[in-house]
Amino acid sequence: MANTLFVGKVYQRFDELSSTNDYARELLAKSKPPEGTVIRAAIQSAGRGQYGSNWVSEPGKNLTLSVLFYPSWISAQAQFQLSIAIALAVRDTVSTALTTVGARSLVKIKWPNDIYLDTRKTAGILIQNTLQRNSLQASVVGIGLNVNQTHFPETAPNATSLALAAGRQYPLDELADSLFECLEHRYLQLKGGHLQTLREEYHRNLLGRGEMRTFIRTGNGPFSGIIQGVRDDGCLVIKNGSHEEIFDVKEVRMT
Repeated sequence: MANTLFVGKVYQRFDELSSTNDYARELLAKSKPPEGTVIRAAIQSAGRGQYGSNWVSEPGKNLTLSVLFYPSWISAQAQFQLSIAIALAVRDTVSTALTTVGARSLVKIKWPNDIYLDTRKTAGILIQNTLQRNSLQASVVGIGLNVNQTHFPETAPNATSLALAAGRQYPLDELADSLFECLEHRYLQLKGGHLQTLREEYHRNLLGRGEMRTFIRTGNGPFSGIIQGVRDDGCLVIKNGSHEEIFDVKEVRMT
């Protein structure tokens, strides 16, 4: 049992769902479940990643779940704040799990909120917000964390897992409890007004920050640049030659 105040206290587990995010959104449409409600499935037949991509997960090997939050104090313009907190929470979970193998320093956040272990992706996050007037009403936070899967399809060429990094298998329930604790800690940190601390940690752990990298501009060819940081609205700032360019999430990707 996770040592939390509210995350995971309502815990719905399923053998199979098409999508834990879709199920959570259906719950929200009918009622107002307690904050911190978790929907977890051993199999997601139609799991989704960011921007319409599919999340492929071997049944029973990984964590695929969604958590409900009500961050009503966050304005619509500042919703990336929640993404920062959640990304740090998932990174915390992965870092803690890999402490014994000395790989903590390799755990990075790839903008906007994928979790990478060195050059390979180990977790993805999909946050779907419901707005009311000019603030967030509810947020469904979907998390896919590769844990015990050791073989990945060709459609996921840069995927990795905790098991591949550590050379051992992990108890999924214990790891889920750790994730719930990390999520609650970062969420309450954000709610408590510690945004600057969160932003600094996010930038400190941002993959490629301050390094010359190759990027692909949507509808255009590659270019080289240096990530300067991420703005409050979630846009990426890249120094390209002598000037800075601002990119939304669908406008550029790092190779």
